[in-house]
Amino acid sequence: MKAVIATDYGPPEQFTVADLPVPHPGPGQIQVRIAAASINSIDLRVPGGELRGVADLTFPHVPGNDFAGTVSDVGPDVTAYRVGDEVFGHAVPRALRAMMGAGRPSLTTGTLAEYAVFEADTPFIAHRPPGLTVADAAALPTAGLTARALIATAAPSAGDTLLVVGATGGVGTTLLPLLRPARVIATGKPADAEALLALGASEVIGYDDPYPGPVDVAFNLVLPSDRLRRVGQALRPGGRLYTITFPPPRPDYLDRDDVHFELVLDTQGRLGGMSDVAGLRVTVGRRYRLDDGVRALTDFARTHTFGKLVVTV
Repeated sequence: MKAVIATDYGPPEQFTVADLPVPHPGPGQIQVRIAAASINSIDLRVPGGELRGVADLTFPHVPGNDFAGTVSDVGPDVTAYRVGDEVFGHAVPRALRAMMGAGRPSLTTGTLAEYAVFEADTPFIAHRPPGLTVADAAALPTAGLTARALIATAAPSAGDTLLVVGATGGVGTTLLPLLRPARVIATGKPADAEALLALGASEVIGYDDPYPGPVDVAFNLVLPSDRLRRVGQALRPGGRLYTITFPPPRPDYLDRDDVHFELVLDTQGRLGGMSDVAGLRVTVGRRYRLDDGVRALTDFARTHTFGKLVVTV
């Protein structure tokens, strides 16, 4: 099969498209003929060596964790899926198994390939509804799960003033419609303003502009959590800051003890699974073919993007 691969730790420019043996499902697993996959930061961080020593890779490594496709084979003990089922979902590289905590995490051989194998018994894979296109289904999993977890955790009110830092990415463009009718200040580039306003932002400011304050709730979707002091200064006393980035929050990162600072990370699906996000709105910014998968990863790493980058297979 054709797949995007990393042959050693390094940047996406070192990846290539090559032929690999087709992976086959074992007990409790399904094989999926991938129709589309989308790009996430983990697809670059893991083969880039960021988790080296904690989750070591075996090469060649196939990146990719979000997908949509058709079940093409089922292993023993699988009852929820049959060959021919249309499915979509999210899974992480098998090398990250030990980091996913107790339970049975959603693992994959890598979705930037013609075929991938997944664990069948996970809330992070579901049948694709007829009204959800293949491209949207591939773009939705990580962005939708994260946006839904942020809403469930923060529970913003209609009268709140909200700040969304990094609103132009996959999570941000999925989160904005869920924040209506609150007042939402979103960060982006001037060229993004019209699209962000259409998605639900009330005001768009530049990345380096002062944050209007005070705000009730801030969502950080892009900056490292130890670089959020300026975001923290925009919060009112008693305000709340939710981040999806590492390192884990510490009070000294903000130099304030009168606000709430929390990492939102749901690796077990306690805040909802794939079937719960199928109705969310996702923005597909660019599309690529699998032969251009390396360029998709490089564009994600090196250029400003809006919405999700989807690779069709």
